[in-house]
Amino acid sequence: MTPPHPTYRVIQWGTGAVGIEMITAIIDHRTDIELVGAKVYSETKHGKDVGTLVERDPIGVLATAVAAEAIAMSADCVLYTPRTANLDEVCTILASGKNVATTAFLFHPRRLPASGRDRLLAACEQGGTSVHGSGLNPGNLSGVLPLALSGMSRTIDKITLQERADWSVYESTGITFDNMAFGQPVEQISPTTNAFLAFNSSIFSEQVWFLSDALNAGIDEVTATVEAVAARKDHQVFNHVLHAGTTAGQRWNWIGRRHGEPLIEIETLWTVGGEYPDHWPRPKDGWTLTIEGDPSMRTHFFSLASFTRPASMEEHVRSANVATAMQVLNAVPAVCDAAPGFATMASLPLVRSLVGFGHSTVSERGDR
Repeated sequence: MTPPHPTYRVIQWGTGAVGIEMITAIIDHRTDIELVGAKVYSETKHGKDVGTLVERDPIGVLATAVAAEAIAMSADCVLYTPRTANLDEVCTILASGKNVATTAFLFHPRRLPASGRDRLLAACEQGGTSVHGSGLNPGNLSGVLPLALSGMSRTIDKITLQERADWSVYESTGITFDNMAFGQPVEQISPTTNAFLAFNSSIFSEQVWFLSDALNAGIDEVTATVEAVAARKDHQVFNHVLHAGTTAGQRWNWIGRRHGEPLIEIETLWTVGGEYPDHWPRPKDGWTLTIEGDPSMRTHFFSLASFTRPASMEEHVRSANVATAMQVLNAVPAVCDAAPGFATMASLPLVRSLVGFGHSTVSERGDR
């Protein structure tokens, strides 16, 4: 008889848009994952029951704003979802004996600076732990999905992933205006405008290197460029005004080349206020993956709250956060079971829903 599957004890590190989706999924649906702690970044959340933070009944788990308190907790895995990663923090978590599954970084550990990579590996060795980074994009759509489709390829000539999105409906205006620098002067937008844009650019570059290394592209460089375009009129975006003449669109391109030939490209076409320049490409909203080769393939991904029932715009926007969160939450068992070190999108087994339709007979039998 197959022994019952273990329960994985997890700490939620960060209770923002993605962290909230992880917490509610655990409370509402997961019997194999137990939430035992939460690290928050707001003093107003410190000491609050985590259930009440996500509009659920109390669950008897209190959030803490003190990192040392969270690290001292006993757990199998930390769901690490801050806006940007803190390498010292992650190394301390790993060395303490807790695995890490994160949406914040580590999409291709091989391309980290050697010093950071060595520190992470040493922490994994000390704690007997593994660390995994994924999400939506970067993540599944720019990592797992191209690898899955490559299984139908004889040869590959070029891979292109295009993301098109209007940030006007995204309620986290702090990210839109402070981090992403929408509403700033057009001439100030570059891959190094601020720490967030530099970090964001670096993880997309990592993803290009990831595909190259996994699919034998042999690229010798990855370039990052951005074209910013100005708003033609003022736009009210929640509690912010995006003024005419300031940045309303950003077209980013991360291109991996071999001997000057572009082989792998991730392009993001981001706007605020719906002003879309005529000279930009016009893929559908969402994500379009194209593989030129033998055979050539194209697939389009778009997430909504539902395609059949009425839903609010807020629900539709939130669906991308759900997808990002579930890609990492569903990886927890594989990450915890992996050998110490880096558990990547290429090395982990298929990450799939362990809840699915909610009928648990198969899982209870152990036929997984």
